[in-house]
Amino acid sequence: MPALLPYLVSSSMSRSGASPDDIRSVAEEMLRSSLSRNPSSNSSSATTVLPYSNTPQSSTRERSGAGTLSSSSRRASLRSEASMMRGGPMPSPSLSSSSTLATRSTSSATRERLRKAEMKVAELSRDVEKERAVADRLKREADLSATEAKFRELQLKREVRASGVSSGRRSAAGMFKAVCSTDLLFLMDTTGSMSNHIKAAKDQVRSIMKDIKLAFLNEAEIRFAVVGYKDHGDTPNIQFLDFTSNVDRVHAFLNSLVAAGGNDEPEDVLGGLRQALNASWKQQTRCIVHIADAPPHGHKLQNNPCKDDRYPNVGYCPHGITLEPMLKQMIGLSINYALLRINSSTDRMALAFHEAYSTASADCVLLRSNQFYSDVANYTYPGSGLSKGNVKGSLLFEEAELGTTFSALRHLIVNMVTSSASRTAVRVSTARAKPTGKNLWSDLATTLGAIGEDHDEGDAEDTRLETVPPMWHLRDWFNETLMVEGFSPDVVRHDANTLNDMMAHDDNITMGTTELTVHKRDQPFAQGALRVAFYARTAASANRYVVKSFKRGGKRLAHLAEDMRCQALCKAFALDFNALLGEEHSIDFIVTTCLKGKSGTDSGDECLSLEPFIEGTYVKYNNNCGFVNKDNPSDRFCQAAQAFSHFTFERSRGRFLVSDIQGVENIMTDPVIHTLDPERFKLADANLGKEGFKFFFATHTCNSICTKLGLKTNAAMIMSGKYQFRESWPSIYNNVCCSNKLCGKIMRLSSSKTSEKFAGYHWCDICWSQLRSSVVKLVCLDPGPHHDFDVSRFFYESQGRSTPRTCATHREKEGEDITMAESRTRTRTEVVGENFWSRLKSAKSAKREKSVMSLRGR
Repeated sequence: MPALLPYLVSSSMSRSGASPDDIRSVAEEMLRSSLSRNPSSNSSSATTVLPYSNTPQSSTRERSGAGTLSSSSRRASLRSEASMMRGGPMPSPSLSSSSTLATRSTSSATRERLRKAEMKVAELSRDVEKERAVADRLKREADLSATEAKFRELQLKREVRASGVSSGRRSAAGMFKAVCSTDLLFLMDTTGSMSNHIKAAKDQVRSIMKDIKLAFLNEAEIRFAVVGYKDHGDTPNIQFLDFTSNVDRVHAFLNSLVAAGGNDEPEDVLGGLRQALNASWKQQTRCIVHIADAPPHGHKLQNNPCKDDRYPNVGYCPHGITLEPMLKQMIGLSINYALLRINSSTDRMALAFHEAYSTASADCVLLRSNQFYSDVANYTYPGSGLSKGNVKGSLLFEEAELGTTFSALRHLIVNMVTSSASRTAVRVSTARAKPTGKNLWSDLATTLGAIGEDHDEGDAEDTRLETVPPMWHLRDWFNETLMVEGFSPDVVRHDANTLNDMMAHDDNITMGTTELTVHKRDQPFAQGALRVAFYARTAASANRYVVKSFKRGGKRLAHLAEDMRCQALCKAFALDFNALLGEEHSIDFIVTTCLKGKSGTDSGDECLSLEPFIEGTYVKYNNNCGFVNKDNPSDRFCQAAQAFSHFTFERSRGRFLVSDIQGVENIMTDPVIHTLDPERFKLADANLGKEGFKFFFATHTCNSICTKLGLKTNAAMIMSGKYQFRESWPSIYNNVCCSNKLCGKIMRLSSSKTSEKFAGYHWCDICWSQLRSSVVKLVCLDPGPHHDFDVSRFFYESQGRSTPRTCATHREKEGEDITMAESRTRTRTEVVGENFWSRLKSAKSAKREKSVMSLRGR
């Protein structure tokens, strides 16, 4: 035990006349005596020196006679000398006369050995005093812990207020309309084989316009353009209608196109693409939908060289155009591209687009039926996505199957446009977080410049990453130790009012101070645009954690605390959600603890976050800008995530909406909460307020879970502003959170572990086993008779507390015992209905009236 290390006797003592066992016995007696005596005697005992004789007498006979002293006599003598060192009474002459006579007859060598032993005893005494000083300091710190905790919490609140005043929440008003306003260009092969496709586009253009506008809640401006191309030598070779929002003009232009021409199999695809890039692009979201049944000229862009190609060499067409520069220009203009495949002749061309967009970090989809699909399925392009369903504001390349029928045309185009808009929203939302002081969607050039800058910023700083798998079982593998302090959310017993209270005010999302010793790797294993992640463990736990820190300066503790509160509120929503649905569709959110280096240590003052390590395939189910993962729509975790977002809006009666749900299966992390109240979560740049509500409902389709929950809100209500919510929610509280503040796992109440020793606490299986395995025996440092006590280091760490240095009896007397959980369970049960919000509104007036009545009574 570390506390007892100073008391261990070194082997060098064996050179004295007394054996190590004799010295150890004396040292233990001194330790117990020093811990039990009055602290006022410290100074005298620390300065008492044992007298010894300097008479130079020696003889062989005397030395041999001294050697006949029994070990018990030596031990008695040493204890007597130790008593004198402690300031105790001198031994009586009658009891020590033989010992005194023996001492006078000892040789100088024997006296020297005794002198060295006495010096060792004095050194032990000094060590005892040092340990007493440490114990006193630990006790003083414990006495101040409650006051310090309150002080730190007040400091954090002041920092939050200061951050809100200095930055505030940047308005997102108008963002939805600006982002969803779309320029959509149809690039069409108009040679003889395309007659039916031209007719289908003409017949469906009005429906396509209507569907896109409806998808964007009738707020967005949609402009269409058309480029028709044939082949070299055809007249006209290129036909072009620039962008217009007049759908009748588009319909009339499509009606004027005649399917004719095309002298060989390839067509002038590159000439059509050049004209498309020269259109008057204006809107934030930009899309090209390409409908073609033949490849371009040039054997490099053909599956197999076309024998009748009049221009087999790339760049030797009459206009001399090549594809690569135009692909760079498309990406530079932030144009999303979709190829509607009619047959396999365009497969090689699709591969060329895929390669260019993938290299530019775009989200790319190549059909499995494409004969080159195997070439890209297992290849990771530079800058490509990091995880399944990852959307980081990238462009979109998509190859979709149109075939010879046209029923899918309308759906494919609308889906492509809405997917493109969600990616535009991510880029604009990220750029919005920068302190430019401008409304980024009010000016096109400013916006695109900011987007480009942000896109590059994430990859500008390349951090060297950990390459070896984590060795969780080896404590020494974690080669950096941090002494940190900060805040973690309190674990409360969920009841009928918990979620309502947390929704009502941030102060009801309670948190407590935390002190931890964290062991981490000095090299990160993963990185994002802003943060890096390190494998980590804590001093008293075998649980696996991740420490996240910012790359460049980062945020202050107030920002991390707000993220922590955000996840705590999401967990409260999840407790209600799970209670209503059962385990099949249950979800959970990890706990975040915000930390910084402890004052007085060399751990620095960098702000960090500590989270449980999640192992498995990471999936983004939706984001804060309308993206919905459609890789596997029937996946139960994906369905639960979409329904949960909808549930939070309905359960809060339109005040909150949780989005940006991502994680491993049903364990979620890093959510975003859109809030109606601009004062809630205002330090979170991803909180888009009402605009976030619009993004979600623009792409959300209710599933069976939404139906089972009886959710009523929809996109039409967002457009009209007239809402109909579910009227009541049953009070079902069959779930609890693990009482470890660093874990907080949601579990069924019936499966949680409890004990009388930690009454009121609930533990998951992993944490439960560590309560016992971490028990150590310590010496109680309170004044009084010496005694040891058992303590679970894991328990105190789980509550953000240092391991106590006094026994439970003394802690209980001083009101410091936390092994009995505070009663936080309300006895009230109620069905939450619409009157909850009216109660909130009247709370202040009722309090004011009560104060007035009190004054009148006086």
